Amino acid sequence: MDGVDDKQEINDKKVPERDFSDTPYVPVYVMLPLGVINMNCELVEPDGLLQQLRVLKSVNVDGVMVDCWWGIVEAHHPQEYNWAGYRRLFQIVRELNLKLQVVMSFHECGGNVGDDVHIPLPQWVAEIGRYNPEIFFTNSEGRRNHECLTWGIDKERVLRGRTAVEVYFDYMRSFRVEFDEFFEDGIISEIEIGLGPCGELRYPSYPAKHGWKYPGIGEFQCFDMYLMKSLTKAAEARGHSFWGRTPNNAGSYNSRPHDTGFFCDGGDYDSYYGRFFLNWYSQVLIDHGDRVLSLAKLAFEGTCIATKLSGIHWWYKTASHAAELTAGFYNPCNRNGYAAIAIMLKKHDCAMNFTCVELRTLNQHEDFPEALADPEGLVWQVLNAAWDVCIPVASENALPCHDREGYNKILENAKPMNDPDGRHLSAFTYLRLSPILMERHNFLEFERFVKRMHGKTSLAIREFVSDLQD
Repeated sequence: MDGVDDKQEINDKKVPERDFSDTPYVPVYVMLPLGVINMNCELVEPDGLLQQLRVLKSVNVDGVMVDCWWGIVEAHHPQEYNWAGYRRLFQIVRELNLKLQVVMSFHECGGNVGDDVHIPLPQWVAEIGRYNPEIFFTNSEGRRNHECLTWGIDKERVLRGRTAVEVYFDYMRSFRVEFDEFFEDGIISEIEIGLGPCGELRYPSYPAKHGWKYPGIGEFQCFDMYLMKSLTKAAEARGHSFWGRTPNNAGSYNSRPHDTGFFCDGGDYDSYYGRFFLNWYSQVLIDHGDRVLSLAKLAFEGTCIATKLSGIHWWYKTASHAAELTAGFYNPCNRNGYAAIAIMLKKHDCAMNFTCVELRTLNQHEDFPEALADPEGLVWQVLNAAWDVCIPVASENALPCHDREGYNKILENAKPMNDPDGRHLSAFTYLRLSPILMERHNFLEFERFVKRMHGKTSLAIREFVSDLQD
């Protein structure tokens, strides 16, 4: 580990902080690097990884999270699965007596914030897409997004005789059979089901590789023929066939809400047509989650399952919440768009994993005042939507976090002060294992954070700091 500024350490300790001793134990997991398994499904640098995992184990981290990439495992031919690298990884994790959170990653890796490797969708899927590009999400200009498959083909037999949902189920079932021993001995503690881009339940409405920049509102992604057919059908069922169209005044990726006729205050988002369209658009998202999770629950019976929601906090202080609307969260200021999602998750006994718990609204206002962001307000709304239906809520940081201020914000959200029902996060996953985390000062802060998440006493933390300084 690298050197540390002892003076800064002392100053940090003088900051008044809440005492988390004797608070509920919240397990802490650490995400493994995106490229820990290569495209040949081989474990990369196992000796170096083993050393890092031993360090994590030494500070009582509960386990690690890893993506099982569809584009690696089922890369070449349908239903031909290669799990070799993952088996070696899981054996190492088991030898260290750590737990595993495993993500069923049905999306592409690369092109988004924090992506340092490129893992495309399976080659055979890409071949299908070359002659039928409608299998991908599409924006108003006809540009395809290859991050994941459109939900319009969930029930369409366009993948060599299988529907998308059948493909996902076959993959999950293969994993469950292949790693039965790790389920039986409790090493695998949770399976997170990827439901969209970045493994999140959302539309790919703000793709950086298509030119989106924060805090753009993003674009609706329903212009493939399968979703357009669904929209037309919904409009006809409503008795207004002329509503079977998409908004023509919703701006583009980097628009601001007030510059569009659809999202501005008093805009078309709140008209009869606008409410119809947004109801349909958000219901497609919920229905996709419902279909895939019903099969995930079947495949992983007896194991905790979870899914991830993204924290789209920009434009939260406006009436329309435009960035949430384009992502599929129908959550304007006069509607709780996360309640229906929480109810769907409850139906499948599925936990919610929510991002951005480390962000402070004040910091966002200082850095991007024009974004009218409110991550704290969003986190509170989403956590309560989940807690109201009694489903477990876990979380992870949206961006790299190494400072005490960020950790303290996570702790505040993990264990709300004076909550009359004693509610708290079921687990926290840290993004992500890296050389920067292993630098001495950063790792000192991280271990301090782990102890507080575990509800250790202040005395234990002081003794730990003293030992390191000695």
